Amino acid sequence: MATINVGREQLTRDPDRCDIPYYVSEFVEREVGTDLNCLRKLGKLIEGLSENKKQLEEQVLTVTSEVPKRIQNALKSAEDSKKSLSQLLEEESVLFDSINSHLLTAQPWMEDLGVLISQIEEIERHLAYLKWISQIEELSNNIQQYLMTNNVPEAATTLASMAELDIKLQESSCSHLLTFVRSTVQFWHKILKDKLSSDFEEILTHLHWPFVGPPQSQIFGLDALANAPEVYSNLETLFSQLLKLQTSDELLTKPKQLPEKYSLPPSPAIILPMQIMLNPLQKRFKYHFTGNRQTNVLSKPEWYLTQVLMWIGSHAKFLDDKIQPILDKAGSSVSAKLEFSRALVMLILEKLAADIPCLLYDDNLFCHLVDEVLLFERELYSVHGYLSSFPSCMHVLSEETCFQRWLTVERKFALEKMDSILSSEAAWVSQYKDITDVDEMKVPDCAETFMTLLQVITDRYKNLPSASRKLQFLELQKDLVDDFRIRLTQVMKEETRASLAFRYCAILNAVNYIATVLADWADNVFFLQLQQAALEVCVDSNALSKLQLGQLACMESSVFDDMINLLERLKHDMLTRQVDHVFREVKEAARLYKKERWLSLPSQAEQAVMSLSSTACPLLLTLRDRLLQLEQQLCYSLFKIFWQMLTEKVDMFIYQEIILANHFNEGGAAQLQFDMTRNLFPLFSHYCKRPENYFKHIKEACIILNLNVGSALLLKDALHLASGNGTILDPNQPSATAVLNELGVYKLAQQDVEILLNLRTNWPNTGK
Repeated sequence: MATINVGREQLTRDPDRCDIPYYVSEFVEREVGTDLNCLRKLGKLIEGLSENKKQLEEQVLTVTSEVPKRIQNALKSAEDSKKSLSQLLEEESVLFDSINSHLLTAQPWMEDLGVLISQIEEIERHLAYLKWISQIEELSNNIQQYLMTNNVPEAATTLASMAELDIKLQESSCSHLLTFVRSTVQFWHKILKDKLSSDFEEILTHLHWPFVGPPQSQIFGLDALANAPEVYSNLETLFSQLLKLQTSDELLTKPKQLPEKYSLPPSPAIILPMQIMLNPLQKRFKYHFTGNRQTNVLSKPEWYLTQVLMWIGSHAKFLDDKIQPILDKAGSSVSAKLEFSRALVMLILEKLAADIPCLLYDDNLFCHLVDEVLLFERELYSVHGYLSSFPSCMHVLSEETCFQRWLTVERKFALEKMDSILSSEAAWVSQYKDITDVDEMKVPDCAETFMTLLQVITDRYKNLPSASRKLQFLELQKDLVDDFRIRLTQVMKEETRASLAFRYCAILNAVNYIATVLADWADNVFFLQLQQAALEVCVDSNALSKLQLGQLACMESSVFDDMINLLERLKHDMLTRQVDHVFREVKEAARLYKKERWLSLPSQAEQAVMSLSSTACPLLLTLRDRLLQLEQQLCYSLFKIFWQMLTEKVDMFIYQEIILANHFNEGGAAQLQFDMTRNLFPLFSHYCKRPENYFKHIKEACIILNLNVGSALLLKDALHLASGNGTILDPNQPSATAVLNELGVYKLAQQDVEILLNLRTNWPNTGK
């Protein structure tokens, strides 16, 4: 076996030098191995290998016999394909020659046939041309027959069909046909329009249209007529027939348009029956408000504006009750009242376009015109439901020359108003000073009047049709805010020496009020829309950085942010100046208190009753008086910031200048705690529930200084161990922070507490 193993190892290690192939030796080793009992398997193994060999030989014989057959079949298929391809090429050549021969033979026929086809197409065009003419003549004859039999409704319907044919032929190049159609439409349209218009005007006369008399004497249409049903039936019939002429009327009549510089929105023509109803009112308007009439005065735009509003109001009921049902029945989407209003507003626009150049450089007249136009627009929209998508007076005021003049005049009058309100004797006095509930902000009259001025400017321009125009007005408002801030700053600098005086506080209240109102406006839907418009403008012009654009887009900033930031900075500077002034007075009043003999004061047990230190009285009186004074002069939010800033300074001052600068015996520590907790802290109890939280340094220093001796010793040892200067016996020893927190000390650091402990003089004689 040893020999066999050695031989196996040699075979394994050097198979290339062995006569037996390597894979055979591997197979024997895997099947037999070193186990002699496995030799019994050799018989079955030999049988299996023989069977496998036999199968492999059969497969080789099969493949050897089949491969030549497949090759022969493939060669035969290739030869057959080659023969078929040759045959197809021969057929293709014959067919090609045949086609060429046929084409040569058919060429004369094709030329003759092309001529015939061209003639046929021309005849078809002539036939189509004649069909159009025949169709138009047929419609024209039908209209004539209908008119001869007095069947006006059918004539109007037929004319509408003819007008539709005219529209269909608009893209045709047959100019004569177009002229024929248009002249035919025009001919019958004039006849039908004249006939229907005269009948319609007669009906309107029966109805006492238009209603221009006093309201109490007006006869509203059919209600006062004996033959009301008949008149109403005729009104409906004629109105409907005139409505059918609308298509042909739009083809033949071009509505009067204002110049493009006014950028009026596109709007359809006024419906024909409404034009007829408006004729008498248009004549009255032009009679009274054009030419040399006494009623045509540049200084009185309210005359024609009021007249139009009166006409709209006096005819609204009739239009809603009598005309609107006719339109609804005819399937029209037109609103009778809005159509009536739109036509009259166009008269106003024409009048404004003519008058504005005459008064553009007279500030008083121009400003008066703008005021009256804005009042007119407000009533037109709020009372009569006029739509913002229709042409309006704001489009005329938005014309470049007029708009720039409007901006200039608006700025001029706003600055004059600012001068007057700041120079007023009551500029710094609140209008509501005697009404506590209303006067929470303690707003001086000048600030409230100024913000009212800004609000009025907003109301004046908020209905402008263009966002770019609104943004220009917004810039004007921001300029005015900045100008007013500068004026307040100038007045404030004059009052700097008296920073606690009434006027200084009034200026501070004004700054706070303006910043607060602007912050509220920033969340207003109108100004949010302007912010979006400004964002789009900035994106187009690349005027802002990506960060600023992002802030605008996600509403992190507002259109007033720059102004609010400047006002907040001014407010902070003024408050800081006031706090510094009061703090200087406090330090001056505390000079004696700083020199108190804290080291030799009697203990609490030696006194019958604890009382306030006499040297603390000036300090506390100064604080009390200034707090009361500023509480009355500053609004609540400002006063809250003031006293919180003051407490921070007083807290650090007493801690650093009094506590850390002295040593305390038991009586001195108790007296300090009494002065602070029973006298200083309660001064601020009117303004918050726990004033001691604003004096954390003082409060925690008093805790440390007033610990009993045993607790102080334990604290000192605990801090000593926690700092690593001693040997810690217990691994669970609490940290210095935990020890201090347990005593109620959160603000002071460990080093501060150690300093305070060293300021105590009431230690026992333990050698420490």
